[in-house]
Amino acid sequence: MDNRHSFLHKIALITGAGSGIGRATALAFAAGGAAVVVADVNEAGGQETVELARQAGRDAIFIGADVSRSDEVEALVGETVRRFGRLDIAVNNAGIGGAWARTADYPLADWERVLAVNLSGVFYCMQQEIRQMLAQGGGAIVNVASIAGQRALANAPAYTASKHGVIGLTRTAAQEYARQNIRVNAVCPVFTRTPLFQGMIEGNARLEERLLHNIPVRRFGEPQEIAGAILWLCSDGATFVTGQAVNVDGGLTA
Repeated sequence: MDNRHSFLHKIALITGAGSGIGRATALAFAAGGAAVVVADVNEAGGQETVELARQAGRDAIFIGADVSRSDEVEALVGETVRRFGRLDIAVNNAGIGGAWARTADYPLADWERVLAVNLSGVFYCMQQEIRQMLAQGGGAIVNVASIAGQRALANAPAYTASKHGVIGLTRTAAQEYARQNIRVNAVCPVFTRTPLFQGMIEGNARLEERLLHNIPVRRFGEPQEIAGAILWLCSDGATFVTGQAVNVDGGLTA
């Protein structure tokens, strides 16, 4: 597929686009011809992504939004439609990791915050995105889950539960809106070299080796590789694909 012309005249909204997978995805859509809406709580990172997208010759704007707040999500989608007139593609990528602790010891504040951002945030986004896509006759949504949505990740009960929930939301909405020309899929990356992940393994060679040991290709993912899967799911090459949780994991789940 030639991505250079695949998304011309499309409007793509990406949450958590100030860095990592979100930034890589925003830039990939821009390279493919789309106008991009960069959403994040990190204004500096979001504005940097916008500038990089504009360097590719595409229209791009930043809208600050905390996806754990339903009113901010409603304003985000509303402003996107006000500026561009429609919403063709939505990538719900914003997420946090939370504490590392066993279930019995897990901090309640971290539980509530991780679920608020990673699960409720995706739900709030999907509600607003789907309403707009119903009004305009269709669209494509990709939720960024994790391999932790497909299997256990010890010492991360909140993150694991939230990503399992994201896959459940994805499959449910895909069934509900398939006849309205709205496709809803998820990607499930393995550990990927984002600022969030790099901060987790920084200075901990033993943890890094342990995580690498289970990945057959013996390396972590790169944000651009996850973005590539997201672009395909939103493209005309995937028009018969909906309700799927696509593993991008270097063979881990094999």
